[in-house]
Amino acid sequence: MEFPRYVRIVARTTFAVVNNLYCIPAYVLWMMALRLLKPLFAPIYWKIEGLMYHWLLAMVSLWSWTAGYEIVETGDEPAACSDRRTLVIANHQSTADVPMLMAAWNPRPGVLPNLMWIMDRVFKFTNFGIVSVLHEDFFIQAGKAKRDQSLEELRQHIHKFYMPLSRQFMVLFPEGGFLHKRREVSQRFAEKNNLPKLEYVSLPRVGAMKVIMEEIGPRRNEGAGTSKDESRKDDNFNQSKHKMIVDNNVGDTIEWILDVTIAYPDRIPIHLQDVVCGTRPPCTTHLHYRLYPSTEVPTDTEGMTQWLYDRFIEKEKMLEEFYKTGKFPSKGNPSGSVVRQVRQDNLRYLILHSFFIASTFIQYKFFSLLFSYFW
Repeated sequence: MEFPRYVRIVARTTFAVVNNLYCIPAYVLWMMALRLLKPLFAPIYWKIEGLMYHWLLAMVSLWSWTAGYEIVETGDEPAACSDRRTLVIANHQSTADVPMLMAAWNPRPGVLPNLMWIMDRVFKFTNFGIVSVLHEDFFIQAGKAKRDQSLEELRQHIHKFYMPLSRQFMVLFPEGGFLHKRREVSQRFAEKNNLPKLEYVSLPRVGAMKVIMEEIGPRRNEGAGTSKDESRKDDNFNQSKHKMIVDNNVGDTIEWILDVTIAYPDRIPIHLQDVVCGTRPPCTTHLHYRLYPSTEVPTDTEGMTQWLYDRFIEKEKMLEEFYKTGKFPSKGNPSGSVVRQVRQDNLRYLILHSFFIASTFIQYKFFSLLFSYFW
C-alpha cells in the first residue's frame, strides 16, 4: 500500500470521527431542548426532527460520495410512490447497504425525514443508535427465542409511532441478516423444503412483513370479526388514526411495495469501513427498483410467504444476469424505466457542516456559561 493511500485513509477516518463528534451531539442536544415544547407543539417538533434527521443521514452519504462510491439507479421510477405509504424491501449483503440507501435517497426531498428503518437491535448500541431512538426507528431482535415478542413489539410500534408520525416509508431487510451469514442456512432450508437453493440472496423471512400487512395493509380488514384478536387490532388501528401527531397526507395504508435489489461491483460488497476510510478503490453500486401495488400481496400466510419467496427468486435471477452482462433484465416496460446516476449537492454539504459546527459552538458556549454560573 502506497504511503499517500495510508495518509488518505487516516485523514478520512479522522474526519469521520470528528464529523460524528460535532454532528450527533448537536442533533441530540437540539432535540432534547425542543422536547420541552413537544407536548404543545408536537407537529412542529417532529417536522424539525425529521429535517435534522435527514441532515445527519446526509453526513453519512457524504462519506461514500467523497470516497468515490457512485450509485446508479435503474428499473421502475420510485417517484411513482411519492406521497404514498410504501414498504421498502431490500436484499442484505453488508454493513454498507444502509449507507448506500441513505446516499441514494439523500437528494430526494421528503424521503429520509419520513422514513422508518427496521433494523437489528445491535444497531441501537452504536454511535448512531441514539439518533434512531429519537427518530423512533424500530429495533428488531434476532433469534427464535425473541422472534414472537419482537414481532408483537413491531405491531405496537406501527400504531404508536409509524402511523401517528405520518411516516411514509418503512424499510425492511426480509433476509434477517447478511448474505454471507444466511446463505448456508438458507440453502439447507431450501433443500429440506423443495425450494430453489439461492446463491446471490437468501430465502426471506415473512414474519415482519406479515405483521405490517396485517396492521396497515390494503386488505387488513379481510376476515375481521372472526377472532377477538383481529377485532382488537382493528380497534387499535381505528383509534390511532384519530390521534395523529402530525398532519396525515399519505393515506392510512401501505399502497406500494418498493423492491430494491442492491448489486455491488464484482459481487464484492462494500463495507462500512470502506465508506468511512475509503479503503476500496472508487466503484459503482447499482440499485434496481421494482414497484408492486400492495394489493398484489396475498393476505394468507402461505400466499404471502410464496409472494415474498418469488421476489427473492426474481432477485436471484436478476443478480445472476447483472453479474454476467453488467445490466439488469428489463421488466418489459422501457418507457417507465429509469437509468440515472445519483448526484449529490456539494454546496448543501457545506451548508450542513456549517450548521452543525455552529450548533456545536453555540451549545458549548451555553453549557460553559451555565457551568460558570453554578460553579
